Amino acid sequence: MAAESSQTLERGLRLLRLLADGRRGRTPTELATELGLSRPVVYRLLTTLQNEGFVRRGGDGRVHLGFGVLVLARAVQPLLREGALPTLRGLAEEVGATAHLTVAEGDDGLAVAVVEPSWTDMHVAYREGSRHPLGRGAAGHAILALRQGRTGYVVTEGQLQEGARGVAAPVTGLPWLEASVGVVAFTALDPAVVGPRVSAAAAELGRALA
Repeated sequence: MAAESSQTLERGLRLLRLLADGRRGRTPTELATELGLSRPVVYRLLTTLQNEGFVRRGGDGRVHLGFGVLVLARAVQPLLREGALPTLRGLAEEVGATAHLTVAEGDDGLAVAVVEPSWTDMHVAYREGSRHPLGRGAAGHAILALRQGRTGYVVTEGQLQEGARGVAAPVTGLPWLEASVGVVAFTALDPAVVGPRVSAAAAELGRALA
């Protein structure tokens, strides 16, 4: 019984991960094919997950993540923030720029942790809870790059705030999290210097959260 229950839980989690990949939902048949399961098994999983609010069925019959997932996400965000602060604080002080952890929520990026440098005369004010499309700003571009299998740092300028320059790198090795670590400043950021430091911070955070 224990082995069967564990297998059911594993299948349910795999199903949720599939639905979290940013596509516009899937039919039960598509889920069965991608998971390598029979349709009756998938329907049983969907019934349980739908009853708990973790998936929902659209008018076209396609399956999407349900709003119950947001409750879990809100509970995780304070833990992410707490775990990220030491890394972000070190990055902000070393680079002299505002450091941040951004996570993907659908097509948006959400800043869950922000640390401003203590010794600079001027720095970018970036509010925790800020949200922006993934297609704008270094943080979002880094997450989109991760979805395409690219793990290097990215550089942008003026996409979220005029005159602001950003450098960000994706957090890798965490299949349950799409996130990036980045810095943003009004002063010039040398990508050759700052980029590797941001990538190192993203890798450090990935190890800390693993």
